Amino acid sequence: MWLVEARTTFARARVRALLLVLSAVPVFIALVVFLSGGPAAGEGPSFLDRVLHNGVFTALAALTVTMPFFIPLSVAVVAGDSIAGEASLGTLRYLVARPAGRARLLWAKAVTVALFCLVAAISVVVVGLIAGVAFFSHGQVVTLSGTTVSFMDGVGRSLLAGLVVGASMFGLASLGVFVSTMTDVPMAAMAVTIGAVVVSAILDSISQVSFMHPWLLTNYWTAFADLARDPVPWHNIWKDLVLQAGYCAVFGAAAWARITTRDVLT
Repeated sequence: MWLVEARTTFARARVRALLLVLSAVPVFIALVVFLSGGPAAGEGPSFLDRVLHNGVFTALAALTVTMPFFIPLSVAVVAGDSIAGEASLGTLRYLVARPAGRARLLWAKAVTVALFCLVAAISVVVVGLIAGVAFFSHGQVVTLSGTTVSFMDGVGRSLLAGLVVGASMFGLASLGVFVSTMTDVPMAAMAVTIGAVVVSAILDSISQVSFMHPWLLTNYWTAFADLARDPVPWHNIWKDLVLQAGYCAVFGAAAWARITTRDVLT
C-alpha cells in the first residue's frame, strides 16, 4: 500500500516542483560563488567560504541554506496534505473503507512523507556534489578540524549529512501528519506545521528560555555540520535523532488515535 502512496505522492506536480526548487539551490550557490569569488573566510552561511577550495562543500553549504526554511516548508506541504488533501477531495472515506484499515492507511502516508524528507535532503546533496565538482576543484577535503580526508570520504560524509538532515525532518513530518488528520483543509495543516517551525526557531534564539532548547524541534537541526569535523563528534547528532524519534512517537500516536476515531462523512 505504501508503494502506491509513494508513487502517487511523487507523481504530483507540486511535489516535483518542490524537489526541483530544492535541487536548484546548490546550482545557484555554485554559480554565485564561481562568478563572485565567494565570501571572505568566516563570512556568509557555514561552508560557503570553503566552496572555492573544494566542491564537496557546495553540498554542505546548500544544506545550510535550505535547512532553516526551504526543506521544512517542503515537508510541511507534503505532510499537511497527506490526510487533509484526501478529505478535501472527498476520497478519504473510500480509502478508510478499504479492508486494509485506517491504521495501515496512516502508516502508508507516514512512510511516504518520511521518504520525501530523505529524498528532499539527498537531492540537495547530490545536486550540490555534481555542481561542486563541475565548477570547483576537488580532491582531498580539509575538514573543519584542520585534518585532511579523501575525496570519497568527503562525498560519503556529505551523503550522510543529507540522511541526517532528512531524519531531522521526521519530527516535523509527524506533526504535519497529525495536524492533517484534524482538518479537511490542507492549507490550514500546512500553515500550522510551518508555524510550529517558526515558533520553535524563535524560542531557540531566546536565551531566557534556554531550559526549553533541548526539547525544541529545531534545536539540533544544524548538528549535521559536525560531520565535517574529524573525528566526528556524534553527541549532537544522536541527540537530534533521539529527539525526532520522541516527536514521532508522540505525534504518531496522536495521529493514530485521531484517524481511528474520526468520523469521515465526505
